[in-house]
Amino acid sequence: MKVSEIQVSYSNQGDKRITVNNSETVFEIALAHWDKNIIEFQEEVKLMLLNRANVILGIYDLSKGGVASCSVDLKIILSIALKGNASSIVLLHNHPSGKLLPSESDKILTKKLKEACEIVDLVLLDHLIITKESYYSFADNGIF
Repeated sequence: MKVSEIQVSYSNQGDKRITVNNSETVFEIALAHWDKNIIEFQEEVKLMLLNRANVILGIYDLSKGGVASCSVDLKIILSIALKGNASSIVLLHNHPSGKLLPSESDKILTKKLKEACEIVDLVLLDHLIITKESYYSFADNGIF
């Protein structure tokens, strides 16, 4: 009797390893990985994976939604982080409206994700809401 095989793959395709020291660096890197034609049109969620030294392992495109919302599954976030052998993560999403303040659902998601990460020994470093011009950092604003 055969069962499915689970495979985990990681490929470092970048020559330069980038260390994250602040939210501005996260924003600049995230913006470079965002389709500039989509950022004001459709909400997207991405996940930045980092090692213990806050070196970026990669960015995963997690979800695409509509103009006002996007589906986010905590189990998928955790599975990606664990498969990628990340020590910490940063959740990233855009607001096509251009408004940077977090919604109530953004706050609830961040709180749940922080709690879930603690259970599996991951650190949620930050959650950034981004636009073409700027960003909102949950960590910088003391949300968690």
